[in-house]
Amino acid sequence: MSKKTIADFWDAMSSNDFKFASKWLHPDFEYYMPQTREYLQGRSNFVAFNAAYPAAGQWSFAVQSIISDGENAVSDVKVTDGIRKDRVITFHTLRDGLILRQKEFWPDNYPAPEWRKVWMKTVDAAPF
Repeated sequence: MSKKTIADFWDAMSSNDFKFASKWLHPDFEYYMPQTREYLQGRSNFVAFNAAYPAAGQWSFAVQSIISDGENAVSDVKVTDGIRKDRVITFHTLRDGLILRQKEFWPDNYPAPEWRKVWMKTVDAAPF
């Protein structure tokens, strides 16, 4: 059930109607971004935060994978507003069939260090 809930949430996010997407969030929803140490509580703050985000255009979300185990799930999603091209890794905790918590990582791309080129090659997409 958690995998479907997460897939439905990302599908709803693609509508760019963040109030609609918040229907997949538990009333006690909590959101945390460890890289910036930011914490948010509540559906209404989730809606306001996403609506205020300075995007270049409509957001689109391409789910790469969802792994779930009981009330826990992890999603790997490509996110773009037409200019930004990001990858978001989200750890979800569910309660009562809704998303109670999200811990989200937005890793920045960086050039591969030279020393690794002996073993590694650069690719545009994951080969698996």
